Amino acid sequence: MLSLVHCSSWNSSIIHQSCTHICKNTQFIKGSDQQALLDFKDGIIDDPNKILSSWNESVHVCSWIGVSCSPSNGRVVSLNLEAQGLVGSLTPSIGNITYLSVINLRDNAFGGEIPEQIGRLRNLKSLNLSRNSFIGKIPYNLSKCRELTEVDARTIPPWIGNFSSLQFLKLAENNLQGSIPSELGKLSRLVFLHLYGNQLSGMIPLSLYNLSSMYHFSIAQNQLHGWLPPDIGITLPKLTIFAAGVNNFTGAVPESLANASGLLAVDFAQNGLTGPVPRNLARLVNIKRLNFDDNHLGNGELGDLDFLSSLVNCTWLQVLGLAGNHFAGELPSFIANFSIWAREITMGENLIHGSIPSGMDKLERLYLLGLENNYTVANFYPLLRQAMLKHMECSSCVPAQSHFSDIDSN
Repeated sequence: MLSLVHCSSWNSSIIHQSCTHICKNTQFIKGSDQQALLDFKDGIIDDPNKILSSWNESVHVCSWIGVSCSPSNGRVVSLNLEAQGLVGSLTPSIGNITYLSVINLRDNAFGGEIPEQIGRLRNLKSLNLSRNSFIGKIPYNLSKCRELTEVDARTIPPWIGNFSSLQFLKLAENNLQGSIPSELGKLSRLVFLHLYGNQLSGMIPLSLYNLSSMYHFSIAQNQLHGWLPPDIGITLPKLTIFAAGVNNFTGAVPESLANASGLLAVDFAQNGLTGPVPRNLARLVNIKRLNFDDNHLGNGELGDLDFLSSLVNCTWLQVLGLAGNHFAGELPSFIANFSIWAREITMGENLIHGSIPSGMDKLERLYLLGLENNYTVANFYPLLRQAMLKHMECSSCVPAQSHFSDIDSN
């Protein structure tokens, strides 16, 4: 499935203009834009909603459904046929509509290759072909469309690095394979990189860590490996999202992440990270999600959980994932002082012992407390709320009988 290209600078849809404003251009349009769209229509083999029934020479092209024209010159500037159930192919004639700024064919059943003629559209700002069945690579000459600010493809061609205006690169769930080209490091204006849910392998090019304007960096659920640079929070100081879960990263959690003070979410789940969790992450006062589930963090020693005391200062923290690591020590009492916004705390499958601390009922939004497969985490705190108890994962916990029956009956 080939996805998107959006444009951050295209903030409003083109107003559909009536024919009365553009009749002076009718003759030219009939000989160019109109014919190109009729050729496009010929490539459609099924139109279940009859959306293209208005596309005929008896109706002015600017009145065709899905077509918008410029009020200044009468040229076709937008083609929006999203979610119309169209089946067919994208014909080369699309490259003849030279004023096109927006093409939105999302959520149809187009197939075949994207024609190389699309590279003629030098005014193209937004191209959305997601949720179709296109095959092959995105045409090389699309790199000539310098107005594009967002690109998507089945593979990541190195020449994408030539898009000097590119700000948003969204390639999620496209079955992408191969490595991430180092040429992406040339995209000095890139602020949003979303490579989630592909089959990318190899190491992340170091050049990507120098894109200092980046605020969204998502590479989760791939097959990437290597270590995370120790200065990542210094070279990427504007990060708000850093998602690297479900990969094969090794090494330590970089302490410099604390320098990216605007971070809202950090996800390192299901990797091979080792060592301690940095205490200075408490400087991330806006953090909402910290997920370290299923790594090799901790040393199996008393004191492994000391860093938790600093997280009391993270007053917006909602999700804390520590399950499936090597953390040892006593379950600290100060977890009862975590953010009142806490929803999930997972600490199962470690080497933790002790009892659930009193005061946990103050965390009124907490619905999941995972403590399963630890050492002697016994006796539920008697005042745990019903909703909290029913979402408790604690294989060795022994509820106080007098309170268990009351909770179960509510």
